[in-house]
Amino acid sequence: MFITFEGIDGVGKSTQLELLETWLRDLGHDVVRTLEPGGTELGKEIRHLLLHRKGDISPRAEALLYAADRAHHVATKIKPSLAQGKTVLSDRYFDSSVAYQGAARDLKVDEVRDISLWAVDNLMPDLTILLDLAADQAILRRNKKGTVPDRLEREEVAFFESARDEYLRRAKEARFLVIDANMAVDEIQELIRTRVSQLSDSGSS
Repeated sequence: MFITFEGIDGVGKSTQLELLETWLRDLGHDVVRTLEPGGTELGKEIRHLLLHRKGDISPRAEALLYAADRAHHVATKIKPSLAQGKTVLSDRYFDSSVAYQGAARDLKVDEVRDISLWAVDNLMPDLTILLDLAADQAILRRNKKGTVPDRLEREEVAFFESARDEYLRRAKEARFLVIDANMAVDEIQELIRTRVSQLSDSGSS
């Protein structure tokens, strides 16, 4: 199985991914947990450029850097892991670029989607879990953590609202499970496990 977690910053993706990883391992799955950008050694360098480099990055350059990270990530980590029968859990995938670089950066959504699909050689997730939360609430959550915001996290509320709107538009595809991130952590995880169990059962039948 290839499962991705999506949503604007501050919705709780990492928490839910970690809980799902533990549950799947307890069930005997061989799990690979990864993230974008930064899921490979090359990706870590690209992540630093994208999120921690001083100065501006043009929107098109930003989109292409994300695509470069993703192309290498898929070719060297995700596809080989899936070929070995492992379950891959990724914190973000190409839907993030469509939402953030396509919609929030005012680039053409279709162009960013096409570049992203080309970069991943059309590899689609079996399931995309979208944790949905209003942008102002997500920012409040993130600020409570007290961590230093990266370059993207410093964007205005309108930026995240645009990204959220695009996520919800894309979530009409069957591979998405949309969950209200205002729900309790254990309730969210139960919904995720139910859907993953259904996916696993259909794959083994």
